[in-house]
Amino acid sequence: MAVISAIRLGGVCINTGTIPSKTLREAVLDLSGLRQRTVYGVDSLATAVTIEQLLTRTREVIQHEREVVRAQLQRNGIDVFHGFGRFENPHEVAFDGEEGSGRISGKYILISVGTVPSIPAGLNIDHETLLTSDDILTMPHLPRRMLVAGAGVIGVEYASMFAALGIDVAICDVRTSFLDMVDGDIRALFQKQLERAGVTFHLGEKIARVEPGREHTHNVVMESGLVLPADVVLVSAGRTGDTAGLQVEKAGLSVDPRGRLVVNSNFQTSVPHIYAAGDVIGAPQLAATSAEQGRLAACHAFNLPSESVPALFPYGIYAIPEIAWCGKSEEELRADNTPYETGIANYREIARGTILGDSEGLLKMLVHQKTRDVLGVWICGSQATELVHIGQAVIALGGKLDYFLRTVFNYPTLAECYKVAALNGMNKLRAQGMTKAAPHAG
Repeated sequence: MAVISAIRLGGVCINTGTIPSKTLREAVLDLSGLRQRTVYGVDSLATAVTIEQLLTRTREVIQHEREVVRAQLQRNGIDVFHGFGRFENPHEVAFDGEEGSGRISGKYILISVGTVPSIPAGLNIDHETLLTSDDILTMPHLPRRMLVAGAGVIGVEYASMFAALGIDVAICDVRTSFLDMVDGDIRALFQKQLERAGVTFHLGEKIARVEPGREHTHNVVMESGLVLPADVVLVSAGRTGDTAGLQVEKAGLSVDPRGRLVVNSNFQTSVPHIYAAGDVIGAPQLAATSAEQGRLAACHAFNLPSESVPALFPYGIYAIPEIAWCGKSEEELRADNTPYETGIANYREIARGTILGDSEGLLKMLVHQKTRDVLGVWICGSQATELVHIGQAVIALGGKLDYFLRTVFNYPTLAECYKVAALNGMNKLRAQGMTKAAPHAG
């Protein structure tokens, strides 16, 4: 087996995307003193945070993760070839790199090239004042004012981080709403917290042009006439499959307008022995789900038993605060005419939330009114991306509201949110006369 890697091992996940942004988030929380400011009532930063301080830890983690991947590949006897790959025919891939070139043939081929930032027409990315998310790691200094063009996951994550550093941040998007896949209550709470941190939203606005301003500032002019000043514009307008130089047509394949490949439920392309996985096939474009897709593709190719439950994949947005969920949203349940009830736990009711200084966090549990099956879990607050896995496990095992009513959680922990939410949900069901014993939760 062999891997052709055009960039350093780990791809976008380790080198420019997941690992850098999540490490940067932790550095922001630690160096900005945001947690301490919340708990101890300090109004301003003790010292100015520099971009070098933020990126030092990020670079260390990136290097460590590269070494982990390299060791895993070596341990499993997988050859690694560094270079840019391209199809010569349906069974052969050629590559060119600094260490030389070559050609590899394979019975099965897996395309997992990831994505690159999409650039809207009319915007000239100079990588200095007009940036993409890939440029964050090479920023020379922190700006005073930043405009984030695009209110998707990447956009709101970086907007929240820079706002936590005291930078004046604005978000614009041509859409009139944002994060539409997120439960409405959670989205509203998240927007409220970002606005409280100083982020301003300009939805339904499209950039017409960017003009030079005074003292290294740019004036970003919207089609509506609105003008927003910014030292730096972070363009976060989605991502495109990194297939431009892959010559997929020589393999009998084609890509959609966003450079993505279409696959079936086994992750096979239209050419059965060629598989594709990860961001290059579109949503959900998460590191964990991409890895799972690659595993399932390999299992199918080599006729190995495998099983997965995509409907129960956990989702996470690593903003400040975090958002995480698993299962259905209220909007989905209403669309399906599913009778449900909600159980709510506010972090301010949880001792651990008070200790952490998070009084705004919230966990919402959605349960079936009649069977009391847990249908979904939604969280906005500290450690949401860790906390969601408790709900994920219970849903996957067919658990019910009753499980959380019976279970004891360590005190003080954020896990207690599940107990409080379950009690809240049961009280609502009792008020509706729906507390008849549910079927046994196995």
